[in-house]
Amino acid sequence: MRLYPKVIPIISREGIQQLMQDGDIEVEPMRVADAEMDLSAIMREYLANEERVNQATREALERRGYDYSKFNQVKREMADVRGFKMGDEGIEYVINQMIEFLLISRNVEEVYAADNVLRQKLFAVMKRHLDVDDEIDKEARSRLKHLQEGTSAFDIEYNKTVEQIRRARGLI
Repeated sequence: MRLYPKVIPIISREGIQQLMQDGDIEVEPMRVADAEMDLSAIMREYLANEERVNQATREALERRGYDYSKFNQVKREMADVRGFKMGDEGIEYVINQMIEFLLISRNVEEVYAADNVLRQKLFAVMKRHLDVDDEIDKEARSRLKHLQEGTSAFDIEYNKTVEQIRRARGLI
């Protein structure tokens, strides 16, 4: 799962609305937008940290003289050094940050649900919007049936196709 800037406000809005609707949290009507902005800020900060890891990865690749085929491997190293969580662990980290926010925020009057209930509901909201990568992968692979997977031609075309699909969906 990957977090895209464009879906952050949607996730924030749906997360707060779902928790309010289910009676898990109480937010004054005038503070709903502020609570949503706070959730958005948590996700934006995560993306900013990810960009810092990406930048460090690019610099490390350049220093070591590696090509970009080793980007993911070096990125994992950079993330581990910085204690940055990626992938599903990153989503869990973001959700934990959201739960902490809900418990201390001045914008949330009361939290009635247990952490695990909040975690499940926030994860469900995020999953709805973050499973886009799986759909994009399937669509890209279906468009490239004429190429043999694992070849450099496939890899190049796959990356181009994924980028085209993301642009068409407004994700980048």
